[in-house]
Amino acid sequence: MINKLKNLIELEKEAYLELMVVARQEAYIYFDKNIRELPRKKDGSFDESTGEMSNNDADAFRHAYVSGVFTQEKGEMKANLAGIYNEIKGTNPINQQNMDLWNNAVGRKYGKLAKTREELADFIKKSLENNELIIDPHDERKYKGLRHFDYDPKKPVKVIQESESGRNQYFLDCSTGDILDREAFVTAIESGNYPGYTVSTIDSIKTPMSKPDKVTSNNLG
Repeated sequence: MINKLKNLIELEKEAYLELMVVARQEAYIYFDKNIRELPRKKDGSFDESTGEMSNNDADAFRHAYVSGVFTQEKGEMKANLAGIYNEIKGTNPINQQNMDLWNNAVGRKYGKLAKTREELADFIKKSLENNELIIDPHDERKYKGLRHFDYDPKKPVKVIQESESGRNQYFLDCSTGDILDREAFVTAIESGNYPGYTVSTIDSIKTPMSKPDKVTSNNLG
């Protein structure tokens, strides 16, 4: 099974867009009521064109909340991939993408813990107060998860999901956006499509492995 990252999202495009619009609005309403007032247009709707809702606390809260809602509704993996897809489509500089991915991850964490969206918003408000979120793109903290913009061209594949036993199950080719399950990745390696990787048999199961080199950051993990 090999699917483009965009196809995973496009298959449910309308549902994703609807959920995103609703979650963004919920984030703004909560933030405006419980944290600080946000700019509005004459018709009373929130005004994103002012720049007062970008690269700051409102931006951080929105990303975390929307990612948390996606986690609750679609599961952690799809929430993560939807966030990555949104960044791939955009033109933000890397420091802003780092900020967004960091805050998305915080949102997913609390999306798994919260029983309701109200509880999710409260969790994220506390994370904002506790400096857990990044509210400035120049923050020196670096997102340690899947960074689609940061990969070795010789080894562009990263793990996106493991089994409960810790075996790598799904992989993302950061250079193409392809998502591969373990069997598909093994077949692609054996066909010579990924010269930076090899296949080992572990507990009678063919398993993708990075070929040894002097760099540890490009290992599959």
